[in-house]
Amino acid sequence: MSAEEGDWNFYLRTVSNSARDSNIANGPASDPSLLHAVKKLCEFCKREDKTSDDLVARVYPHLNKLFQRSVASLSQSNSSNGLLLLGILQFFLDFGEVVLHDADPSLHTFIRSCLSREFADPIVAAATLDFLYVNKNKLLISFPNLLPQFFPLILKLTAWNGGKLEKPFLKVLPGLVSPGSFLPLFPSLMDLPILVVALEKVERSSGSLIGNNIASIQKSKAPEMLLALMDEAYTGTTVGERGGDESEESSTINVADPLFLELLKDENDGLVERHWTSPGIAAVLQAAKNSPQSDRLKQILNIAPRLLDAYFTIALRDANSSLICALIPILMTRISALFPDQNYMYKVRRRLLEFMLAAFHRSPDLIPLLKKPIIDRLGNAYDSTEKTELALQLCWAVGEYGGGGPTHKDAARELFQSLELLLYENLSSSRLGLRQESAVDSNRKSFSKSSQSRLLCFVITAITKLATHHRELLPRARVALIKVARSRISDSRVSKRAHVYLGLIDEPGICLPVLGPSRPSHGFVHYPGTVNWNEGGNKVVAHIPFYILGEQEGPPFHDFSLSDALPRR
Repeated sequence: MSAEEGDWNFYLRTVSNSARDSNIANGPASDPSLLHAVKKLCEFCKREDKTSDDLVARVYPHLNKLFQRSVASLSQSNSSNGLLLLGILQFFLDFGEVVLHDADPSLHTFIRSCLSREFADPIVAAATLDFLYVNKNKLLISFPNLLPQFFPLILKLTAWNGGKLEKPFLKVLPGLVSPGSFLPLFPSLMDLPILVVALEKVERSSGSLIGNNIASIQKSKAPEMLLALMDEAYTGTTVGERGGDESEESSTINVADPLFLELLKDENDGLVERHWTSPGIAAVLQAAKNSPQSDRLKQILNIAPRLLDAYFTIALRDANSSLICALIPILMTRISALFPDQNYMYKVRRRLLEFMLAAFHRSPDLIPLLKKPIIDRLGNAYDSTEKTELALQLCWAVGEYGGGGPTHKDAARELFQSLELLLYENLSSSRLGLRQESAVDSNRKSFSKSSQSRLLCFVITAITKLATHHRELLPRARVALIKVARSRISDSRVSKRAHVYLGLIDEPGICLPVLGPSRPSHGFVHYPGTVNWNEGGNKVVAHIPFYILGEQEGPPFHDFSLSDALPRR
C-alpha cells in the first residue's frame, strides 16, 4: 500500500468513526483532527483521475451522516461546528451532481441551525463569507434565492465582527441583491448602527452571542430587554435597580416587541416599515446618543456609508427603473431618520442625495412618476435642515431634466405650480424652517436668511429651466421672476439672479443652450453653457446680452446687433 493510499484510508476511517459515534453530547467538532480529515478527503476527490468518482461515492455516505450528527449536536455542543459544516457543504457543492445530492436543504439547515448561533464567532463569520464568495457563481445559478433570503443574518455577522469583514462582505454583496431583496436591503444597511446597539443590548442581557440563537429571545428576553432600554433612556435606571411591581410597565412593552425583533431577524420577510417614532426605537436611539460609543459601534458607523456606496453602485448598474422608482420614496423618508451621529448622518445623507440625482440622470422619466412624493417634499422644505436640502436637490433635478422631458407636459405643469407656491411662500416669509420669534440669536438668524436665499436661487433656477423646456410656461415664469426681482430681499444675489434669468429668457437662442435640456431632444443635442452660433441668425431676436452675462446693470454699452457677428450665407 502506498503512502497516499494509507493517508486516504486513515482520513476516511477518522470520518467514518465520528459519523458512527452516537454520543450527542460529545459533538464531532470536539475532535480537532476531523476538520483536517474532511478537507484532505475533498482534496483527494478533486483529483482528475479515473478513481475520483469512486472516491467520491465512498466518502459521501460518511460525510452525509457526519453532517446530520453535527447538526443534531448543535444545541448541546460547547464546540463550534461552523467550520466543520462548511467543509462538508463544500463537498456537497463540488460533488452533488456525482452523488445526486441536493445541497439546498443542507445549506438552509446550516444557516438556520448553525450560523444563526455562531454568527458572532469571528472565525466562523470570516469562513462563511469566504465560502459564499468562492461558491458565489454556483449559489446564484443553482440556488438563486438563498443569499437574498438570508441577507439579514449575513448583515448581522458583518456588523458584529466589524471592519475585518468589510472587504469580504463587499465581495458577497452583489449576490444578496435580487428583485425580492433589493428594497428590504436598503433600510437594513441604513440601520446597521442600531443593529449593533441592539446586539450589544442582547449580549449584556443574556450573555455571549456565540452559541445562542437570538430567535429564541422572542419568547423570553425581548420584553425585558426593551423595558431596560426604555428605563435607561427615560429614567436612567434598569429593571433590577427599580424593583417594585412591574406589571403595569410590562403591559405596554409588547407593542414595541415586534419592532425590536425586526432588527434581529435572520431571514428576509419583505419590506417592513420601521416607525422611528415608536417607543422602542426612540428608547434605543436616545440611550445610544447619551452613552459612550463602543469600538464596535464606531467601526460600523465608518463602514455603513461605504456599504451604501456599493449598494447604490449595484442599484444603478443592475436594478430596473421600477425598483429604483420604488426605492426613491423610501430614500426621501429615511433622509431624516438616521442614527444620531453627526459624522454618520452627514456621510449617509450626502450619499442618499447623490444616488437620487444619479437615478434621475439615468432615468429622467422617473420624475413624472414620482411627481406626488416630490411635491410633498417640496411642501415640507421648512420642517428641518435635512428636508430643506432634499427640497433643494429636488428643485435642481426637476429643472435640469425638465420635469421628465417634453412629453410630460401635465407633470411639468403640476411641478411648476409647486415651485411657484414654494417661491411665493418664501417671498412672504422672513425666515425658513424657523417660527417667527422675537428673540432669535444672530447665528440662527443669519443661517435662516442664508438658507432662504439658497432655496430661492434654486427655485427660480428650476422655474426658468422648466419654462425653457416647456415654452407654454414662459409667461408664468416671467411673472414669477419679475416678482422676485422687485421684491425687497436683503440678499441681493437673489434679485440679481432673477434679473439675469429675465434677460436670458428674452434671448431664446442663448437661453436654450444655457438652461435647456442636456440630453438629446427632438434629435438635437444641447450642451449647457455652449451657444450654437450657427443658429443665431434665426433664433436670437435681440442684441447679445453682454451686459447680462457680465453681471452689469443698465442698458447695453454696445450698439451692434448679433447679425453683425454672424457669417452671412
